[in-house]
Amino acid sequence: MYKFSFLIVFTFISFTVFSQESSEDQKIKEVISLFFDGLHKGDSSLVRKTLHKEIKIQTTFTNKTGKKILVSETREKLLKTIASKKVSDTYFEKLLSYTIKIDGNLASVWTPYEFYYNGNFSHCGANSFQLFNNNGTWEIIYLVDMRRRENCKVTGEKN
Repeated sequence: MYKFSFLIVFTFISFTVFSQESSEDQKIKEVISLFFDGLHKGDSSLVRKTLHKEIKIQTTFTNKTGKKILVSETREKLLKTIASKKVSDTYFEKLLSYTIKIDGNLASVWTPYEFYYNGNFSHCGANSFQLFNNNGTWEIIYLVDMRRRENCKVTGEKN
């Protein structure tokens, strides 16, 4: 009887812990989804909701001469760029997967992607998000994306 009771309690605790992790994973995915909804719509107010006020933003790529470049951007510049998106332009960043790691109030998310501009494939790469749980609200505190045009396995699906 003791072994059976222990097994039931252990199963319940494992299920509860797994459910909490899934819930936090879902909350984090919702923040990233809102970020991209704002990007796609050119709605900087949506994107602003996802960003911590002290976020660090960077992009890395290899230029035409083969030099590896790292560019930093401010939160204000990112929001201004998003807000100035032309209505006629369409942006679509298709996330291919999510890898989420959480430890307490810190989360790390890796999202490989394909980027389409006006319906045409532009580039691929990966995003690395660091999020902070600011007393119940996950906020992006660091974002770096890597961009390339070579070695992209384009799915061809824009949705």
